[in-house]
Amino acid sequence: MKKVRCATYEGVDAKVVDVESTLTKGLPSFSIVGMASTAITESKERVKSALLSNEFSFPPKRITFLLAPSELAKSGSQFDLSMAVLILLNESDVDLSRWFVFGELGLDGSVKENIQLYPLILSLANQGLISQAIVPFESLQKLSKIPNVSFYGVKSLKEAVEILKNQETALPNIKQSEINYPHYEIDAQKYYYVKEYSEDFIDVKGQDVAKRAALIAAAGFHNIILEGSPGCGKSMIANRLRYILPPMTASEILDVAKLEVLEGYEPEFKPHRALKNPHHSSTPASIFGGGSHKAKIGEVGLANNGILFFDELPHFSKAVLESLREPMQDAKIRISRVNSKVEYPAKFLFVGAMNPCPCGNLLDLHKECRCSDLEIQKYKNRLSEPFLDRIDLNVVMQNVNANDCASFSSKEMHKMVVEAHIFCKKRGQREFNAHLQDKDLDTFCRMDNESYETLQTAIGRFSLSFRSIKKIQKVARTIADLHKSELIQKEHLLEALSYRRR
Repeated sequence: MKKVRCATYEGVDAKVVDVESTLTKGLPSFSIVGMASTAITESKERVKSALLSNEFSFPPKRITFLLAPSELAKSGSQFDLSMAVLILLNESDVDLSRWFVFGELGLDGSVKENIQLYPLILSLANQGLISQAIVPFESLQKLSKIPNVSFYGVKSLKEAVEILKNQETALPNIKQSEINYPHYEIDAQKYYYVKEYSEDFIDVKGQDVAKRAALIAAAGFHNIILEGSPGCGKSMIANRLRYILPPMTASEILDVAKLEVLEGYEPEFKPHRALKNPHHSSTPASIFGGGSHKAKIGEVGLANNGILFFDELPHFSKAVLESLREPMQDAKIRISRVNSKVEYPAKFLFVGAMNPCPCGNLLDLHKECRCSDLEIQKYKNRLSEPFLDRIDLNVVMQNVNANDCASFSSKEMHKMVVEAHIFCKKRGQREFNAHLQDKDLDTFCRMDNESYETLQTAIGRFSLSFRSIKKIQKVARTIADLHKSELIQKEHLLEALSYRRR
């Protein structure tokens, strides 16, 4: 018996699959066992044709392949090359068990690229499960971004067989490429950023308070709700927020690229965080993920390390808003189905935009609101208290005058975010302020005596919950970072309190 290694998906993560083969005497047959999908069972014809087209003799034996573990459902065409090399090297004495072999075979024996190959191998690398692999030559450019893996690119079945026969002398034909963007290094960790502002905050006239809140949200990854009349700039601010977010590590860039491939896009390997903006009519399955047979990733999971923007927030269904509480609190989303239970990371910055009333004119100085008190109350009651308790910054925006001027550009705001990020990392903090654990608050959210007394006064006056107290401390820590202050001071705490919901 011979075996090589391959992989398949289980949710968003890759699982190692051992491809085992036996060639025994009996009536000639070709069978694949181990919960293989249609794409895998169809590989019989591709493998047969590839062998015969390259003058390899197809053995007149009973050929059986086992894809282990048997209880794991497998899918994808990346198993073709594994099975072909096992047939050809079945009687050789080479050890194949430490090799990963990926590739779809053409009928002429050529090895083709599989679009799912990059996220599959990246997931294995992130789990520390792979060190060397034979892959399609076409995939090398993308795969070169993945660290700590030696890749042997092949264009044909013959080349793969030669590498495995001469594995002691075979050399990987790829050099790992660096992420080619500006970066700085703190404690041996590189943080990459890009100075591109396709949509600039300079276009947002007035709204200094909202822009200041957006700056704080970006620097600390704090959830924010913008409330204001139609046309005051809520969506403009939300769409420009992604360009001033903190720099990214190499692993975050690779994870974003993996999600881009899962969506069907060509990965850019660019330090730009994702912005996901589902429509309020979207189904819960499209937002959170799901499916009857296979739990697929949704918009919440795709927004990992980026922004999840809900425009017209109260118009989202109650079920969606209440289900959003778990990923906002735990930074993960769990999907349970009869056939699978999957957990996706979901560490996102939530941005909500809403009107002050159903007609939108409640805060407008020039238009009359047409809504009754009951309609306004019913509109606002769509957002439950537990949901609102997970929001760090609440901003009420005013109407914009034609004479208002812009105060900050995205370039200036991004510079402040980067400086705050450096200040944060130099004190040894790993997480963004919004995602600090309770046990870390005493270490990183230290206050001077005056700010501590101010917080105690606020707790008594506003009857703050434990969650609210912690969120105020985290927001104040971000404001202190923007001012490069080691301790949270009174003015930082007062500004954080000004953003709490009234």
